[in-house]
Amino acid sequence: MSDTVALKNKEQELKKLHTMRLVRTLLPIVGLIIVFFLFNFLTHGRLLSHLPLAMSQVYVIMIASMGVFFIMTMGGLDFSQGSILGLSAIVVCVLSEYGLTIAIIGGILTGAAIGAINGYFYVRRKIKSFIVTICTMFLFRGLIKYLTTNAPVAGAAELIYMDSTAFKITCTAIVVVIGMFFFSFTKFGTHLKAIGAGEKAAMFSGIRTDRVKFFVYVLSGAITGFAAFISCIKVGSVTSSGGNQLETQILIALVLGGMPISGGAMVRFYNFIVGSLLYVVLSSGLTMIGFSTQLMQLIQGVVFLMFVAIFADRQAIHVIK
Repeated sequence: MSDTVALKNKEQELKKLHTMRLVRTLLPIVGLIIVFFLFNFLTHGRLLSHLPLAMSQVYVIMIASMGVFFIMTMGGLDFSQGSILGLSAIVVCVLSEYGLTIAIIGGILTGAAIGAINGYFYVRRKIKSFIVTICTMFLFRGLIKYLTTNAPVAGAAELIYMDSTAFKITCTAIVVVIGMFFFSFTKFGTHLKAIGAGEKAAMFSGIRTDRVKFFVYVLSGAITGFAAFISCIKVGSVTSSGGNQLETQILIALVLGGMPISGGAMVRFYNFIVGSLLYVVLSSGLTMIGFSTQLMQLIQGVVFLMFVAIFADRQAIHVIK
């Protein structure tokens, strides 16, 4: 009799788990559709008519969030993305006088170098990722303000000439497709998920965890360095606020996309894509309605907490590295 009851309880738990996983999978996509049509209705169709303008914000966020997506998949965090983007954008603007190719390479290498600093202290010095990246965030934010004290750093005119929707969509699509290929069809994604699910188990299975973690931070920085180029062709210069609040936008976008905070096997590649779109639609819709900045932050904070409550794995949340 007790075995029958235990079996029924186990079946109920499995059904509950299956339902929860289905909700976690569908909620971000359904939420994106609902939010889009809701704000399109509330703005009397203005959101749809101004969609290209609204989407102009998504390219940088989507590209940069892919790097953080890789980091969070293995259970880490990165709060330095805004500073990486700002400093890389300065390098892009300065080097654009010598050619766009050199500027792009310079931006990528700058981002990769900062990512290497994060990776070194995280992997070699065994400092928690959120502590390391908060420190580098303030460090390089100070450097950005120093470099832009007298005036914004302007780029060459060729940067502005590259500003077209087709070009930005093409660049974003190429980056995302390459990332999807390596994450979904190579050992790269499997290793990241394994580390996120349990680093010791991944190590015993033969994965060189330290090497993977260091590489991912370098890769994330390099990706954000390329996002800095996309940012520069939009505005043509960098001010002291360049990249400001990007790390917050990325974190909100990832959570809105259903990204588990602690990473692991439940991560899906579309998390950052759907999340970036949802964040931009939500922000643009609130702006078009006429909400103040303070009220927008309040609403975004409430939505963020709701999604964290749904997607956070309470058994694994303490293992954020």
